[in-house]
Amino acid sequence: MEDSLAWRIKEAKKKRLLEVWEAFKSNRVALVALSIIVFVIIVTLIGPHITPYDPYDFDLRKARQPPSREHILGADELGRDILSRLLVGARYTVGISVVSIAIGASLGTLLGLISGYKGGFSDSLIQRVNDVLLAFPTILLAIALVAFKGPGVSSLILAIAVSFMPVYVRLVRASVLQVVVEDYIAAVKLLGLGSWRIMLRHVLPNVMSPVIVQATYHMGLAILVASALGFLGLGVPPPTPEWGSMIGTGKVYLFSAPHIVVFPGLFISITIIAFNILGDGLRDALDPRARALLRRF
Repeated sequence: MEDSLAWRIKEAKKKRLLEVWEAFKSNRVALVALSIIVFVIIVTLIGPHITPYDPYDFDLRKARQPPSREHILGADELGRDILSRLLVGARYTVGISVVSIAIGASLGTLLGLISGYKGGFSDSLIQRVNDVLLAFPTILLAIALVAFKGPGVSSLILAIAVSFMPVYVRLVRASVLQVVVEDYIAAVKLLGLGSWRIMLRHVLPNVMSPVIVQATYHMGLAILVASALGFLGLGVPPPTPEWGSMIGTGKVYLFSAPHIVVFPGLFISITIIAFNILGDGLRDALDPRARALLRRF
């Protein structure tokens, strides 16, 4: 009996995943965005191994050289190859954003789960601290945390993670409050299961869809925040290449050598837009009403 029930649940999950994929696949724009993101992730992983030049090797004789056969995207103010620095910089800009959102979303989901399920004093304490964090604009809170801890990769990850975490606390808490009143939650409580087991096995899987969509949106915003901090000189210390810091150091040459700023800006813009479009595609695919509408057309 139990094996049959487990098999039916497994088959229902497979069917739902298949429906989500079919709905997502029908959105061609989202598929293009997914392809761009996969390409960016591959560059993030292997970028340092495929650079045509040493990204740290400067040659003042080539300073501000425009795009050419020798340097496809040109050279920066110190004669360093821009393409090589962009490939290496992806590991910092995109990597920091991915890790930050993963940490922020995980902590926020856990706190929101506890807050919504436990209620009482735990809920009040978590929400009051969350209200304080939400009172600060994301970029301002990130700047304050980096300034307090000092520039560096770990500081960036911590600042971005803490800045985005409150959104997940609120989002998950609201979803949990809707789930805990369902009949199946009352049934598993009658079976005598512990609170943590109920939260992790029966509540959490049913609140993950909005978290996944929100995390996808936040990936683009996290890249923007990381780049903004790098632009302000609060990011990864030089001479490490990072897309935001590349724009920050090259802004004085915007009119005499615009390629120094334009290409990092294009990389940032395209990546952010791709994540936003992917978030829209996932939202439509995970929403049953949106899937029904897509099938109608």
